[in-house]
Amino acid sequence: MAILVTGGLGYVGSHAVKQLVDRGEQVICLDSLVFGHKEAACGSEVVIGDIGDQAALRDIFSTHQIDSVMHFAAFASVPESVADPQKYYVNNISKSIAMLQVMLEFDIKLMVFSSSAATFGEPETVPICEDHPKNPTNPYGRSKLMLEQILREYEHAYGLRSISLRYFNASGADPSGLIGEDHVPEHHLIPLVLQVPLGRRDHVKVFGTDWPTPDGTCVRDYVHVSDLAQAHLLSLDALRAGKQTTEYNLGNGNGYSVMDVIRVAEKVTGKQIKAVPAERRPGDPAVLVASSAKISAELGWKPNYPDLETIVRHAWNWHSAHPNGYGK
Repeated sequence: MAILVTGGLGYVGSHAVKQLVDRGEQVICLDSLVFGHKEAACGSEVVIGDIGDQAALRDIFSTHQIDSVMHFAAFASVPESVADPQKYYVNNISKSIAMLQVMLEFDIKLMVFSSSAATFGEPETVPICEDHPKNPTNPYGRSKLMLEQILREYEHAYGLRSISLRYFNASGADPSGLIGEDHVPEHHLIPLVLQVPLGRRDHVKVFGTDWPTPDGTCVRDYVHVSDLAQAHLLSLDALRAGKQTTEYNLGNGNGYSVMDVIRVAEKVTGKQIKAVPAERRPGDPAVLVASSAKISAELGWKPNYPDLETIVRHAWNWHSAHPNGYGK
């Protein structure tokens, strides 16, 4: 049986694809190339298209024996979602529902969904467990939470089982150096920080220095992208073995501030990185740190690269070798 990976040429999706291909799975990537890169295919079969294109989905499902879908395709910028919520609800919700409709037509009833810690909003307790109240502070987080709720209803009504993975800050790059992070525009902290020693920018902005945190800058839980990919494979295996619909948080359980990241990046690169204070961004919570106890207990997931310095070093290896991303 084959696996359809939507957004499989993007950052996290490509790392999951690489691990799937490496273990001998047949993988079909559906990617619109809005954020994806053909060079990140890792030996998978690639179909260029949109998850909202039901004709394209029917063609894929009718020509391949697909038993499951890994769903990464989404817009994922918090500030953009605040400025243009319609874009996020159309792409992340409406188009996903269109895909679910075609999945049911072809009796495909297994999905691993790439969700987000943004479903929680401002945390009431830290670390954040799965049953923590969900009050997203931005349309991006609301779109992810809505689809989680939709998937719950699809299991009850149609028997479509899913695992939603709420990961915190995806970071780093595959240790092989073959694939990594390449967003245009870039909105993740670690690659933005690394653009300074690469000479691609003069400084990095620090959005808020008066947060209720030890050094006044936002605190996040940085998770190695290869560890996130591993969790997707474990989730797929669990669904194939009969696991019912559930959600898991993915994090290291350790929070690092923006200034922590900058200091570690200076150590890894051996270069000084200029940080410039800026206004807070709308929709940003002060602290996001995960508890991954549930997925560890139920699926045996354990990060292979929990150390921030290792995460930054793998990212630096990728970005310094690919300063312009995938061959651009």
